[in-house]
Parts: sequence; C-alpha cells; structure tokens
Amino acid sequence: SYELQKLNEFNRGRYDGREDFAVVVQPFFKNSILPLNEGRPDTTYFTEDCFHFTERGHADMATALWNNMLEPVGKKQTYNNFTNARNNIKCPTEVRNSTTPVPTTHNTGLPLSSDCSANVPIWLAAVLAVIGLLIGWAVTWLLLSCRARRSKRRMMVAEEMKGTVF
Repeated sequence: SYELQKLNEFNRGRYDGREDFAVVVQPFFKNSILPLNEGRPDTTYFTEDCFHFTERGHADMATALWNNMLEPVGKKQTYNNFTNARNNIKCPTEVRNSTTPVPTTHNTGLPLSSDCSANVPIWLAAVLAVIGLLIGWAVTWLLLSCRARRSKRRMMVAEEMKGTVF
C-alpha cells in the first residue's frame, strides 16, 4: 500500500543524520478494538455509513492521538480501545519535560542548553508594533490622498471638457 511504502521510506534512514527533522509514527490505530455496546458494535462512534466517525468518535480518536504523541518513541501504544478516554488526556509535563527533544540516532534526547542572556526587552516589541502601525497608517494615508487628488483632477478635466461643447 501507499502508506506502507511511505513508512518504509521514512524508516530507511533518510533522515537519521538530521538534527532538525524527525519522523515519529503514531501507531495508536494499528490494532484498534471495535467499541462494543452489550456485545454489538457501538453505533454512537460511527455515522450512518458505518465508516466515518461521529463527534464522539472524533473526540476519542483525537485524545488517543494526543496521548500517543506524548508517549516515548519505542513504547507507544498500538491500539485504541475507545474507552471514552477524554478524561485521561495526558499533559506534556506529566510525561516528560516538554523541552526534551525526541531521541534520534543523531541526538541523545538530552535537553539542549539554552543561553537566554541576549533576550530582547519586552518593551521593544511593543514599540516596534506601534511604529509598524504608524508606518502602515502613513503609507495608507499617502496612497489614498494621491488617489483622491488624481480623481479630483480627472473630474476637473471632465468638467472643462463639458463646458467647451457647442
């Protein structure tokens, strides 16, 4: 299948040496268990065509995907049992430090040290925003005033031409 071909392409080592890119497969839907209600398929998860998810199905799938993304590589859950797990949403801080990179063959997964001594003062962002607004206002005013003058000249020429008709 196309998906299997793409998966093999990503896993072939094409991106292993990259520091700025990682492909992480989220296998939470690989071995899913059909939701049952009293021994029969639970129709509240699927639309009338029995193929697409309802809002409830989408909510549970989104929760499963989110939780799967936070699981460590190599230890990801490969199934979704549709247990209405919306109450079990994991937070990045519960799983691991959110600044810890995903381990690849190029890095060890240890956090990078960041030197934040050269931060831009917060007031500078506000000043630059105000200056940007003023420049935008001035350019807009200039363009509109030039357009109005040009329109006024055309009107004057048209009035003069009407006056010269016999």
